[in-house]
Amino acid sequence: MKTLELFPVSARINDDGQLWLGGCSICSLVEEFGTPLYVFDRATLHERCRAYRRALKAHYPDAGVVAYASKAYLNLALGQLFAREGLSLDVVSGGELYVALQAGFPPERVHFHGNNKSPDELALALKNGVGRIVVDNFHELETLERLAAELKIRVPIWLRLSPGIDAHTHDFRNTGLLDSKFGFPVTAGRSDTDSKSSAELALSSALRSPHLKLVGLHAHIGSQVHDLEPYVRTVDVLFNFGAEMRKKYDFELKEFSPGGGWSVPHHEEDAAAPIEEYVRIVSAAVVQACGRHGLALPELVIEPGRSIV
Repeated sequence: MKTLELFPVSARINDDGQLWLGGCSICSLVEEFGTPLYVFDRATLHERCRAYRRALKAHYPDAGVVAYASKAYLNLALGQLFAREGLSLDVVSGGELYVALQAGFPPERVHFHGNNKSPDELALALKNGVGRIVVDNFHELETLERLAAELKIRVPIWLRLSPGIDAHTHDFRNTGLLDSKFGFPVTAGRSDTDSKSSAELALSSALRSPHLKLVGLHAHIGSQVHDLEPYVRTVDVLFNFGAEMRKKYDFELKEFSPGGGWSVPHHEEDAAAPIEEYVRIVSAAVVQACGRHGLALPELVIEPGRSIV
């Protein structure tokens, strides 16, 4: 048998030319379950989770968190596996949150993303003690404030910012541009009356709220990103913003996430996308940005999705 590139780590082709995965013949699986059939390899999942955690521990000198981006795929078994591996979980809908809760995933390790969360979805998250709500727009900020007031709780949040970075990926996956529907733009408008950016207005509003606790900043510039330079620029933009907000509002950046979206090769001719290099470059960019601005290192949260599954 020989190892296959681009396949899970346990994939083999035997002497009869048949594909095996995790000790199971794919032909046998197809006979039992039919097609289309999606198969996940436990050995690959464990290896990728541990590779991300090892790299973060090796290259980032402060606290680091790997949060699986469940938009790549989530079911009960995967949720349970990632919980055992010590990962956090990035969910983007009430449905994904429901699956996570049914899997017994610790809600305090769940980050609730998404640009169109309904009041019912936010209420579900708050009542189940979800760890972080990633606020994407002013309507959500207002809704969250109202719901938290009704429950008489204070909710830890991040703000998702739009840094104006081209991730050099497909237009439909390029989510970090200023005209994207995602997040608060970090630059001010073009009119004379727009002296403050949406990001600054959102931050100042969150800091004034008695029911919201702003602890972090987040960006997600796209998916299938194969170039590390956009991540470095994203880190610079968000830390420039964080440093400015510290001067203006005494804001302390305790948690920071540059998102995920690191690519995977789909064809043999595609460039490799090593996990360790990605984590090393992002970690170094955060350390350097903090050094330039005299900021304490925040907890660094990275959000790999398809590069795990």
